[in-house]
Amino acid sequence: MSVRQHSYSPGHSYSSTGQHQEVKASATLRALLPYFWRYRARILLALLCLFVAKVANVGVPMVFKEIVDGLSTGQQALAMPALLLLLYGVMRFAASLFAELRGLLFARATQEAIRTLALEVFRHLHQLSLRFHLERQTGGLTRDIERGTRSIGSLINYSLYTVLPTIVEILLVLGVLAFNYDYVFAAITVTSLAAYAWYTIKVTEKRTHIRRELNEADSMANVRAVDSLLNYETVKYFNNEQFEANNYNASMLKWADAATRSQITLTQLNLGQQLIIALGVTAMMWYAAAGVVEHTMTLGDLVLVNALLIQLYMPLNFLGSLYREIRQALTDVERMFVLLQAPREVEDAPDARHLEFCEQQPPSIVFESVNFSYEHKRQVLFDVSFHVPAGKRVAAVGHSGAGKSTLSRLLYRFYDVSCGSIKIDGHDLRALRQESLRAAIGLVPQDTVLFNDSIFYNIRYGRPDASEEEVYAAARKAQLHEFISSLPQGYQSIVGERGLKLSGGEKQRVAIARALLKHAPVLIFDEATSALDSKTEKAIQAQLEQVSRGHTTLVIAHRLSTIMHADEILVMDGGRIVERGRHAELLATKGSYARMWELQQQEQVLSHSS
Repeated sequence: MSVRQHSYSPGHSYSSTGQHQEVKASATLRALLPYFWRYRARILLALLCLFVAKVANVGVPMVFKEIVDGLSTGQQALAMPALLLLLYGVMRFAASLFAELRGLLFARATQEAIRTLALEVFRHLHQLSLRFHLERQTGGLTRDIERGTRSIGSLINYSLYTVLPTIVEILLVLGVLAFNYDYVFAAITVTSLAAYAWYTIKVTEKRTHIRRELNEADSMANVRAVDSLLNYETVKYFNNEQFEANNYNASMLKWADAATRSQITLTQLNLGQQLIIALGVTAMMWYAAAGVVEHTMTLGDLVLVNALLIQLYMPLNFLGSLYREIRQALTDVERMFVLLQAPREVEDAPDARHLEFCEQQPPSIVFESVNFSYEHKRQVLFDVSFHVPAGKRVAAVGHSGAGKSTLSRLLYRFYDVSCGSIKIDGHDLRALRQESLRAAIGLVPQDTVLFNDSIFYNIRYGRPDASEEEVYAAARKAQLHEFISSLPQGYQSIVGERGLKLSGGEKQRVAIARALLKHAPVLIFDEATSALDSKTEKAIQAQLEQVSRGHTTLVIAHRLSTIMHADEILVMDGGRIVERGRHAELLATKGSYARMWELQQQEQVLSHSS
């Protein structure tokens, strides 16, 4: 069965700052139930073991009562006490045996539910739009997932291993007291339990909002720490270590305040619970002792009542804290389920088709009257139309903010167009499956971010099933092989967080090698050589031109010298195409392109003369 049929209403929202609508505990439990449903046979068997364990546990003091009564009456025969002692030991072992079997049977269900839910959240995050990930705060997001997955295990352990067994034991004890003794014993027990439960729930509900504040403060402190460490170099550049420490301290002060208030209310809760238990136990033992004095009860009865009370109140003593922990676990799991409900801005249509492509027969790309806005009042593209014929090379140039990189994001379908359409081989992108569309495109981004793994891993990421020789060949084409060979660990050298151990040019060459290894029929070079020196740029530029032959290629460039041989050049300004044509034609018109060319030539002369 599907595990995605959650009970949450669409109105719930998630934000990276941790603010979200409150979800009732019942909704969280309903959403969690499908993850355990596939293991229902194990769960039923585990519950059976639970019941047997508790019957044996309650039977232990009853056998002990018979032993005490037998010895107190002065019986000389040893057979009866010996058999009872043997039964006493067997029942104690049976209680432990079936309790362990219960845990063994349910362990698989718990771990699989955690794994399945964590995997689903992970996949869902990758299916959310680029907008969500640009607005996220990574530290808070990962903290919510970590707490949520951990709390699922806690929730199950608390409920199945403590709360449910305690409830079963309470019912069994009440049955023994009501059947064998005066109704007063059962009445005192029920009254104590009712008072204990009422007080616990009342105080714990008041503490729930403090727990939420504690989670918010914890997430924000983690966000501050992660964001600061990820931007370590920027902090150093501006000598802002103390500034970052102050920001982190401010978040931790909020956390400390919430944690202190949580501890104060916890103390109030514990003292009230202990008072209720003490009054109940005292009343029970007073009534039992009076019965022994009046000879209406035996010494064994007194021992039995005392043993039952100890067995009952010991887990009950933890039941209050367990209820609190369960409420806290539900709060943590709730945040993860709300995250799972974050809407996907870009969805595959129900009838979306798979894009069939072949490297030897590259597709054509058409932008038809495309308008696009990142935000409602900030339009980025205005009526953009152009055609990239199959196997041809089209370049988009212009000043920063002209909308060039937005073309690649729309082609990758990180966003959907506000108006107009983008077609690949005549198919509107919105009618295609995103997975198949992106498989057909190889991209070298302007800002290269690498995994904190080896150079080999980062290159091979372009096609994880590529052979070692194919990886080496891609590195050679990207003019990277000699550099890698000079490193002590070669291709196994670790690049560091986001690739910070490599220079900008080295990272960009890894990105080029990765894109070349993908063997996609469509190539996008978004400022692919912007971080390279002139010598390396010329070598790689020649290689890229050779590689792009036979591929449908969109080049986004700032340096005009890199796109001189494009089949068509689009000059963009303010989100519009203001000029188009080949290099020579655009120079001849003496328009925007010609002015940019002249300016860059002057800059190049000045750099050479200096």
